[in-house]
Amino acid sequence: MNKKALSYFFIIIALFVGAMYYNNLIQSPIITALNSIKSSYLNTIEFIENKIDKHLFQAQKIQNLKKQLKQYKNNDLALQQVTSELHDVYKENNSSLAINPKIELVRAISYEKFGNLNRLWMDIPEYNASKIYGLTYKRFVAGIVINKNNKPLALLNSDIKSAYSVYVGKEKAPGIAHGNNGKNIVINFIPAWFSIQAGDEVITSGLDNIFFKGLKVGKIISVTKSQGYQNALVKQYYKANEPSYFYMIRSVK
Repeated sequence: MNKKALSYFFIIIALFVGAMYYNNLIQSPIITALNSIKSSYLNTIEFIENKIDKHLFQAQKIQNLKKQLKQYKNNDLALQQVTSELHDVYKENNSSLAINPKIELVRAISYEKFGNLNRLWMDIPEYNASKIYGLTYKRFVAGIVINKNNKPLALLNSDIKSAYSVYVGKEKAPGIAHGNNGKNIVINFIPAWFSIQAGDEVITSGLDNIFFKGLKVGKIISVTKSQGYQNALVKQYYKANEPSYFYMIRSVK
């Protein structure tokens, strides 16, 4: 192959890669096919691992599960008590409020693009593309799930487009948390009259209908003021070097 033919070959490859990167019409069917293959692969690996665990580590696993089940039963009894008392309070005050969050385990398939660790394609059955969902990991806020090309895409906390409402500190100062494509996250639009400082805890407010109130986000590192508002830099609680499974909040109430 001469130099001219080789140059044409690399130009064609570059044009194809560029079209793949920027054109959704080309991206969408390829992403769908790749995600389907990845999902089938993960299902197969999970099936094999479960079979190996069942035959080689069955006794130890049963013992561990019994301990976990006992703890879950204790937690369930405590939750039943709280739910019952809360129901009585609502009934006594003729309140129409209802608390029935729907939460489910969902799986990450792959990163959206190489080099960006803040975006993940998700495997979510019965996905409603018109909604934004909250993601949690080990009881901490991990990010949100949005629609991209009619497919569920997770934007983790550090992503600049991941945004949700929060409360800051003991006074529950309202603000909007979002990523800055770095290790920490940022909270903007905190009213200036609230007293906040480094070390204050940040939790979800539940006012955005994405998360319910009280989920832990992180702790404030520093505070600055600008144009009548306060901004806070926050060290997030969520950490996952190998993100695989998350809990997704389908509905808050």
